[in-house]
Amino acid sequence: MQRVADYFNFRQLEAGREQLEAGFWRREVLAGFTTFLAMAYISIVNPAILSEAGMDFGAVFVATCLAAAFGSIAMGLLGNYPVALAPGMGQNAFFTYAVVLGMGHAWQTALGAVFLSGILFVALSLLPFREWLINAIPRNLKLGISAGIGLFLGIIALSKAGVVVDSPATLVALGDLTTFEPLMCLAGFVLIAALAQRGVTGAVVIGILAVSIAGWVLGEVEFKGLMSLPPSPAPVFLQLDIAGAFEVSMVTVILTMLLVDVFDTAGTMVGVANRAKLVRADGSLPRLGKALLADSGATVVGALVGTSSTTSYIESAAGVEAGGRTGMTAIVCGLLFLLCLLFAPLAQSVPACATAAALLFVACLMARSLADVDWSDHSESAPAVITALAMPLGYSIADGIGLGFIAYAAIKLLNGQVKSCPPVVYLVAGVFMLKFGFL
Repeated sequence: MQRVADYFNFRQLEAGREQLEAGFWRREVLAGFTTFLAMAYISIVNPAILSEAGMDFGAVFVATCLAAAFGSIAMGLLGNYPVALAPGMGQNAFFTYAVVLGMGHAWQTALGAVFLSGILFVALSLLPFREWLINAIPRNLKLGISAGIGLFLGIIALSKAGVVVDSPATLVALGDLTTFEPLMCLAGFVLIAALAQRGVTGAVVIGILAVSIAGWVLGEVEFKGLMSLPPSPAPVFLQLDIAGAFEVSMVTVILTMLLVDVFDTAGTMVGVANRAKLVRADGSLPRLGKALLADSGATVVGALVGTSSTTSYIESAAGVEAGGRTGMTAIVCGLLFLLCLLFAPLAQSVPACATAAALLFVACLMARSLADVDWSDHSESAPAVITALAMPLGYSIADGIGLGFIAYAAIKLLNGQVKSCPPVVYLVAGVFMLKFGFL
């Protein structure tokens, strides 16, 4: 009888283990699919932005999916975090509107700068002072940079859709809101925000598709199809100009790309890890070095295949809410980006006003970081606000970061708080002062 009892106890343990494994796979796959839906918009928005720099839309679409797939799978295998990666919003805007259109560099040279910033990030990921660098930048400056990038994306979105137009008298003015593009941009934005508030997964994707369908039905936009073999990546694959990126004028560009990538990764990792309850008791993150290596390596690979900096996505939090707790969530998301390669005609059928609606919503999400600024300390809040305002008004992420660092260092010096300002801030401020011609 004892043997019979032991047998059934063993069978119960085995059944429990099988149920546990089945639950794990079901939970992680669902979480990966949820994360993909939350960030799939980048496969459309990123090519739309980089194509304005003169890059081929179809080739960048392929590069975007490949970079996202590589980065997400690498994060899952190396870092074992439920964090997916893709070319970053803000980084792609800096690439196109600041480096290429603003400074006049060729997109090949800009890709070279992305590659070099990625190599520097890889080096930092391997060195022991990587955590020190991340923690050395004042928190309020990080918040100002995040909000500034959001405001910069907002002005880009509004101008792309014709909601605001240039004006000789007032710099900007309201456009004709009765025409198709401004009207559909605002309608899409309202729809996305309403769905997001209701907790609908993939709200941004749904908004983009809704505006696109309206354009197809009304004959304002050409529908080019649903599926096909992926476009050729040749127009952007291995087209980076590394030698050109070694010009003196590219120093601040590479530095800006590096700083933004480091800030994005650090903020996303901390935020998602907290939600997933993966943070140690002392507040540190396990396997942080491997996670940073996956992120930095994805930027290097992304530059090679032909896209702007790749970074960790805060939308990964959607997958965490769906139960994702391990790297399998990121791996599933990466595999879905590979599957996305078959939907290039659909991506090319999306109108600019639909991507503008998505950009405007992302801008709102990023701008809310200003709420966490320490408003009781003017030496902290003023540089953060200057950073956030300078980016959209100066139409340059790099210049906004530069003014913010200079303001922070100068205010601390004049206020007698020299030691409370980290040395790296003085270093970055000095570099930008040279760039602006102050020295």
